[in-house]
Amino acid sequence: MGRVTERRKVIRIRDGAVSTRPDTLVAEEPMEIRLNGKPIAITMRTPGDDFALAVGFLVSEGVLAEQRELRNIVYCAGATGGGTSRSSGAENGGGSNTYNVVDVSTAPDVVLPDITLERNVYTTSSCGLCGKASLDAVRTTARWAIDDGADAPPVRLAPELLASLPDRLRASQRVFDRTGGLHAAALFTEEGELLDIREDVGRHNAVDKLVGRALQNGDLPLSRTILLVSGRASFELAQKAVMAGIPVLAAVSAPSSLAVDLAAESGLTLVGFLRGANMNVYAGEDRIALRAAATQG
Repeated sequence: MGRVTERRKVIRIRDGAVSTRPDTLVAEEPMEIRLNGKPIAITMRTPGDDFALAVGFLVSEGVLAEQRELRNIVYCAGATGGGTSRSSGAENGGGSNTYNVVDVSTAPDVVLPDITLERNVYTTSSCGLCGKASLDAVRTTARWAIDDGADAPPVRLAPELLASLPDRLRASQRVFDRTGGLHAAALFTEEGELLDIREDVGRHNAVDKLVGRALQNGDLPLSRTILLVSGRASFELAQKAVMAGIPVLAAVSAPSSLAVDLAAESGLTLVGFLRGANMNVYAGEDRIALRAAATQG
């Protein structure tokens, strides 16, 4: 498996003084995702949690929604040896595998949507599936409804609880402390308990790793949880939250217009510019426990 970080020489200039020293950088490598032996996507990612990343991607594509639908995951073999197989656990090193090609096998009864390289599915570390999908596509492929449960009280989040989450996310970013170059996604309970956190050079990859791990553990849908992302809330991230049944998506930066449209249509609560005690609620405000009536500017 590739390394999460790498060392490179850097020339530092500080107050006019020049020095040379090694610097720790976040690693970025391509990974091809195959579905039942057929290539469907290439993503630039930080090595690690590759199986969860592939599974989470397939959740967002509407291929997988339940643990039973996942039959097996393997690293495809390199030129000189066999692959390493896992059905749901973490991957490990050794052997002569390429560790840049992952093949996911589904159960025989899983109906596969039309996702192929012929339609130029290519993901990058910055933008996710560029030019893909529309609101209609998410509506027709979503397997989980965004709701708070028929027998449970509605989710009501205090703004103060949401305001505390970015600092907790930042405190848990171990690789970011060494590189300053990673996005993070974290999953919290409605009480603010941290359930999981993943880092990656791509924000959409970090979310896929969270969602993929949840499916491997049999935890989908992720009802009554909060997904927090370290950057902006793009349409792709809102899509991934909806496909996993997550009711609340919060971001420290801005959402896109299409992300807001998707949130409003699907029932997702979308919070942006979550910084300190300040935040903007773009959709699903019924889940936020506001103390005073909003005023229009």
